[in-house]
Amino acid sequence: MTTPIIQTEHLSRRFGSLVAVRDISLSVDKGEVFGVLGPNGAGKSTTIRMLCGILDPSGGRGTVVGYDLATEAERIKERIGYMTQRFSLYEDLTVRENLWFYAGIYGVPWRQRKARVEEVLTRTGLQDRRDQLAGTLSGGWKQRVALASATIHEPPLLFLDEPTAGVDPVSRRDFWEEIHRIAASGTTVLLTTHYMDEAERCHRLAFIFKGELLDTGTPAQIVERRGLRVAELTVDDAEAAARSLGGHPEIDEISHYGHVLRLTTRGGADPAELATTLLGPRAIQTCHEARATVEDAFVSMARRS
Repeated sequence: MTTPIIQTEHLSRRFGSLVAVRDISLSVDKGEVFGVLGPNGAGKSTTIRMLCGILDPSGGRGTVVGYDLATEAERIKERIGYMTQRFSLYEDLTVRENLWFYAGIYGVPWRQRKARVEEVLTRTGLQDRRDQLAGTLSGGWKQRVALASATIHEPPLLFLDEPTAGVDPVSRRDFWEEIHRIAASGTTVLLTTHYMDEAERCHRLAFIFKGELLDTGTPAQIVERRGLRVAELTVDDAEAAARSLGGHPEIDEISHYGHVLRLTTRGGADPAELATTLLGPRAIQTCHEARATVEDAFVSMARRS
C-alpha cells in the first residue's frame, strides 16, 4: 500500500455565511486520473483551490504531495501543476516564449530549460506553432499550450480546473488522450468537470453537489450503487407515454431523445416490463435495454438530494 498523494478529512470552506464546500473527505492514489464532478456552482473549483494551497480551508485537514494544507501551502505549490478553466497564458507572447516563461516560474534549472522546452514542443505537436502568438491560436491549441505549460516541470500532481470548457469535441478527445499519457508517465491528475461523459474516462470519481460529497468510486461502482436500469422505447405518442409513465414510484427519470423515450428505473425494476405494464404492448413499437451511465447516476443522486 502506498500513501495517497491527496488525503483530506472533513474539508470545508466558508465565504461569510455561505458554505461553499462542506465536509469533503477524499483519498487520491498516485497515478490516478481522478475526476471531481458536479454542476456549475457545486463547489468543485473551491475544492481544487484549497487542494492547490490557494485558498485556506475553513475547517478540516488534509495533505497534498506529502505536505499539510494548513501549514505548508507554499511547499504544495512548488510540487504541482495547475491549469485553470480560463486561458491564463500571455497572449502577446509566442508559444515558445510562454513555455520558456513558465519553465522559469516553475523552477526548471536554466541549463535544462532549453532542452525541456524543445522536448515539450515536440511531444505536444506544437513545433509548427512555436513562433505563433498565443492569442491568435484556436481554443483547442490554446488548451494544448496551457497543458504543456502546466506540466513543463514534470510535477507529480496536476490539477485541471474545467479544462475542456468551451472546447470542440475533437480537441476534447485529443486532450483526454494526452491526460492519460501524462498519467501513464507517473503524474497523478485531478480534474474538475461538469461534462458527465468525461467521467467515463476517469479511473475514479467524486460527485459534489451543493458543496457536499455524494459518492466516490470507479464509474462502474457509482452506477452500480444506484441500482438503475434503462430502457429505450419507441412509441406512437411520446408525450402521452411520458405522462402515463410519470409519477410511478419505481421510475427515476423519463427523458426524450427525438422520438425515443429513455426510461430509467430504480431499485432494480425492469424498465421494459414496467413500460409494457403501464402503456400496454400495443403502444410500444420497439423496446431494448440500454446501459446506465454516470450521468444517469449523478442526476439520480442530485435529484434525491
